[in-house]
This record gives sequence, structure tokens and C-alpha cells, in this order.
Amino acid sequence: MAARRRTKQFLLCVRNEGCDDLELRKLYPQLPDAKAAASGYVRIIDESGEDYLYPARLFVAVELTSAAKRAVAGSLRRRSAA
Repeated sequence: MAARRRTKQFLLCVRNEGCDDLELRKLYPQLPDAKAAASGYVRIIDESGEDYLYPARLFVAVELTSAAKRAVAGSLRRRSAA
């Protein structure tokens, strides 16, 4: 059976109480982390390029078109290079 290719998942921050480093209405790339998910957390990548755990209740998953994914990925690369 062929392995399915993972598509990059993005999360939209909808709350940030207690997490002032999160920006409301901002998209964050999510890294797969089954152990974190089992505990109610998600692993995201912030502006610094580092990954951190946050409560899943602060985010909603969003589906982006291919063009939108490329645009967001390009924006993230430019920010981390700056």
C-alpha cells in the first residue's frame, strides 16, 4: 500500500488568553505530534522558526487552497530569513 503524502496543516489562532505571544487571527503551521494531541495540545511553529506546544482550544484548523499554502509558506520563509 502506498504511503499517503502529508499536506501541511495550518491552524488559525482564535484565542490567546494566557498566551500573549500568540497573535489572534494569525495562521500558524502545525507539526504532527500524536502525543501532544492526546493531551489536548498542538505543536505550532512561531515567527522564530521554533516549535512550541499550546492548548488546542486556542486554534481551529483551516484548509487552504494550493495557492494559499504557497503564499503562506513563502511569507513564513521570508520572516524567518529576516
